[in-house]
Amino acid sequence: MKNLMYIFCFICFLSFNYSIKAQDNSLDNYLERHPLYDYNEHTLNNTDTIPDFKSKKSKLKVSGTIYESDGTTPAKNVILFIEQADENGDFDLKKHNNKRYVKHRGWVKTNADGQYTFYTFLPGNDRRYNQLQQLFPVIKEPLKAEYEIESFLFDEDPMLTKLCRKKITKKGDASRILKLKKENGLYVAQKDIVLNYHTKTTK
Repeated sequence: MKNLMYIFCFICFLSFNYSIKAQDNSLDNYLERHPLYDYNEHTLNNTDTIPDFKSKKSKLKVSGTIYESDGTTPAKNVILFIEQADENGDFDLKKHNNKRYVKHRGWVKTNADGQYTFYTFLPGNDRRYNQLQQLFPVIKEPLKAEYEIESFLFDEDPMLTKLCRKKITKKGDASRILKLKKENGLYVAQKDIVLNYHTKTTK
């Protein structure tokens, strides 16, 4: 009987320690991983709204199709994460469980047709650092590591000079410059993405 009690206590001890260790590892993973992974699986779909969208004057809708590397096959179940500055060009930083993050961010997961839509607002310029108006995207394909792609720029940005445009065109990536239309009080832009095209290395 004593042996059974000893074995039972030992098993409980191991289970408790394993649980604590698993929680610690989970927290470490949360703090170290890219914010792309901080989404809510239950609410993830091909449309998302950036925080404060309703209160902003320069509302923006960005939508498009994500294609496989062949440029024609729609890529389904691809997660696209974006973050951006506020209308003053500042990044509104928040903290959750000791992890800092940019408030104005969102996630979408493409549907079977590779389509996605973000409802957000035009970010501002930070003239202190000569910062363009930008949306910063990160891609996560199924079964692959995340990677950054070139930021989305805006055709009407006063800081997007002729020299900048020339350099971007020379690199063959002029499509990163979003051309805006006004529809029902909303700026609208189309941005299609071809996977693994003009990628950046994540830090």
